[in-house]
Amino acid sequence: MRSIRATTLGILLSAGLAGCVTQGGVQHGTAPSGEATQAAQTLYIKGQFDQAAQAYLALAAQDATHRDYYKLLAAESYRQEGALDRAAPVVADVRRSRLEGEDALRLDALRAEIALKNNDAKTALSLTGKPATRVSPQIDQRLAELRARSQAAAGDPWSAAQTRVELDGQLRGIDREENRKQILALLTGLGAQPLADRGAALAANDPLKPWVVEAQSQLGSITRSPAVLDQAVGTVSGDKGVREGYKVPTKVALLLPLSGPLAGAGAAIRDGFFTNYIEAAHTDAPRPEVVVYDSGNDAAHAVAAYDKAVAEGARFVVGPLNRDGVSAIFAKGALPAPMLTLNYPNDNRNLPPAGANEFGMLPETEGAQVADHMADRGIRTATVIVSTDDFARRAGNAFKAEWQARGGTLAGQVTLDSASIDFASQLSEPVGEDPATSGVFISMKPQQARLLLPQLRLAKNTLPVFATSHVYGGGDDPSADRDLDGVEFCDAPWLFDAQPGLPRRAELGNAIPATKGVTARLFAFGMDAWGLVPYIDWMRGHPGSYLPGATGQLVADEFGRVRRVLIWARFADGVARPVAGSLELEAPAAAPTVESGGG
Repeated sequence: MRSIRATTLGILLSAGLAGCVTQGGVQHGTAPSGEATQAAQTLYIKGQFDQAAQAYLALAAQDATHRDYYKLLAAESYRQEGALDRAAPVVADVRRSRLEGEDALRLDALRAEIALKNNDAKTALSLTGKPATRVSPQIDQRLAELRARSQAAAGDPWSAAQTRVELDGQLRGIDREENRKQILALLTGLGAQPLADRGAALAANDPLKPWVVEAQSQLGSITRSPAVLDQAVGTVSGDKGVREGYKVPTKVALLLPLSGPLAGAGAAIRDGFFTNYIEAAHTDAPRPEVVVYDSGNDAAHAVAAYDKAVAEGARFVVGPLNRDGVSAIFAKGALPAPMLTLNYPNDNRNLPPAGANEFGMLPETEGAQVADHMADRGIRTATVIVSTDDFARRAGNAFKAEWQARGGTLAGQVTLDSASIDFASQLSEPVGEDPATSGVFISMKPQQARLLLPQLRLAKNTLPVFATSHVYGGGDDPSADRDLDGVEFCDAPWLFDAQPGLPRRAELGNAIPATKGVTARLFAFGMDAWGLVPYIDWMRGHPGSYLPGATGQLVADEFGRVRRVLIWARFADGVARPVAGSLELEAPAAAPTVESGGG
């Protein structure tokens, strides 16, 4: 990362040449002026750095009073030219005691940068300490970035990451994104166990804490979910029905596929969004205008829909649904309107850009939470049985990562071909011994699970079975689901009307077809998409706050990623019902992430 962009340094120099100026509250002495000085400054501003350096050196030779100041400007010009080797002898000839105000710190920064190029981290560190007095943001940021580089070069990546976290809030745009990449590179470079040990020693409110969690998630050792959900948003009521944290823009754009293969999913999400939007009118809280745009099924249509929405005045964008579209919009860089995506980008290792929030129904979340649920039940040995579809594969990988992170043992792993109906040969191996400490994790659709469970029993496997939401078809089917009796699974609370304060599914079923069957989860997802709009900023700024959502308890981390804590249900007499007390306010304390994208 470049320590200061050319434009920023140009502003510094221009200000320094303008006479008696104030930068960041620091008063400078009278800088030299005149036609020759202005000519050198013009060369610098035009990007003709080599010529500017030569002009400043000529001025230094002519003006003994300001010799050191001109040499500093010459050295900075060489630096902008990318010629630190030419700047080095000029810097060495500058007398720091003859510089005033921040000019001395600018000299320190140059010397530190030259020392780093010469692999002299110790000298660079000695030159980049925190200023004892207030300085301009530009100088403060440059010294901090050089200090972080020096700490990393000296073999102290932890301190370098701490310095960059302190710097993060001061940066914008590309500089901030690059700084964030550096933070995560430094932390992940420590390795999983050293990072866990260091992170455990941090206070809960330490600014570095969320970065450690993010780095651990990228190493595959825990989820990004906070450990405890403290208080629901909107708990404190204000005037005119507006609750604490509630804030809406004047116009919202909803980007969904309204045509093509994803049109059905788009319609279900849209219906859920507007059902909750209309419900919000009962509180008399202000609501924005909402306009729906067809974002299609590919990246090009998603970008076009986003651009059109912004051009037509949208102040907040919800969507798109497809991962390629999310990736393409994120690739635009600075976003003219903040957004809540309805999926994750293809590469979910990078942090969302400024102004972006990510929300999706990830299979990794479910796999991780099943592992935590089983571990909390005292189970220590697990057999993994999954189908070949993408959801099951990803959920299974997340389960295994979290299960092993929790110290569990894998007794066996089986992948069932979706075209097969006889699994006897694959289930012949023992899957556990003690029913009190052994269990089975499955991830598959109801049709396959209904075939699997009787065959498990024939194989004399009486261990408890835990599943992801795919095992439930979204509605009661006692005759077909009787074979699933005893299976526990995680799912969206709204499917069982287990989340107070939301429109009841049972009352909407006859009027809105999307509330029935498997599309009900997408409907619930749409409900939460609206529910997050007024509160997402509050949630990001208040760790531990959560939204009681249709798809789970929703919590946003500092980076804008929304996570779900699901409800637990169990089949009995062929009917799935919530497990008593399963709508807990505590998220997994340690769970994996193999979150490579959205659902």
